[in-house]
Amino acid sequence: MTEGGETARARRFAAYRRGHRSEWLAALALLVKGYRIVARRYRTKLGEIDLIARRGDLVLIVEVKARPTLAEAMDAIGGMSARRIEGAADLWLVRQRDYARLSLRFDMVAVLPRRWPVHVENIFQGRI
Repeated sequence: MTEGGETARARRFAAYRRGHRSEWLAALALLVKGYRIVARRYRTKLGEIDLIARRGDLVLIVEVKARPTLAEAMDAIGGMSARRIEGAADLWLVRQRDYARLSLRFDMVAVLPRRWPVHVENIFQGRI
């Protein structure tokens, strides 16, 4: 393989590892707040949900973003990705036995350099 191909592969692997580490840190931050992680990297035909967390009847659909600043993390979630995540959440929700009593909320956890992850509630509210 060419040197450029090896470099691209190394970058993809580094991004993959960074994503896993960010999701692990986000899950830890939610656990500390009293949430239970019920799914990680939940995949559907409509897309993937980074984390699904639950506390009582409240279910969090969580998008994890690792960025240098909170503003950049929030800007990284556009309307198309919000709709994709909402569609995947609908598919997860209908598979739950107790779906009728669950409250769903779309949150984001921003993983920032040298800081504890920042949990932002209702990230999609007013965005789509």
